Amino acid sequence: MVGMSIKDTSQDQKWLLHVDGSSTTQGSGAGIVITTPQGEDLEFAIKFDFKASNNEAEYEALVIGMRMAHEAGARHLLAYSDSQLVVKQVEGTYEVKEESMIQYLQQITDLKTKFHHFQIIQIPREENAKADSLSKLASSLEDCRIRHITIHYLPEARTPLAVQPITTGEDWRTPIIKWIEEGYSLKIDGRLPGSRHEPLAS
Repeated sequence: MVGMSIKDTSQDQKWLLHVDGSSTTQGSGAGIVITTPQGEDLEFAIKFDFKASNNEAEYEALVIGMRMAHEAGARHLLAYSDSQLVVKQVEGTYEVKEESMIQYLQQITDLKTKFHHFQIIQIPREENAKADSLSKLASSLEDCRIRHITIHYLPEARTPLAVQPITTGEDWRTPIIKWIEEGYSLKIDGRLPGSRHEPLAS
């Protein structure tokens, strides 16, 4: 239930979710930051292959973020968004009239049942800086498909680059990454999985 408090006990591990959506003339996308109970962040910039208004992008970000958090094992989720419209509509404070918003809200209502506790809170944009930056990155790029990137570290000036290999072992992030990779490979009509254009998986 939205607004239900999350108990900080050993059995109730609290996960945090920061989301933001962006729609520009170059496209639209979402920024998602999932924080584990251990304080580890996993950040995503997701480019949409379909047109979306700013409000639709905000809803897409929340829906996809909730799905990702659940896939990662979250059952006690505290979500943050700087969209007053989305937060108030999810809380039930604002009336929902547009058909697209009604469909998004239904998906969120269904997703909430997968969590033991769920709460959404509106925060100022400056407190949502990571998700905001990621959403702007995703919406501004013409091609933001998944790719493998080698990270180089420069320990000091004029020394050879020390390459830090990316590990391939599985951890709590594995199902999320698999979900994204499979989603991109299984896109239907250029639409992302988890959007209002695709039914919820049981």
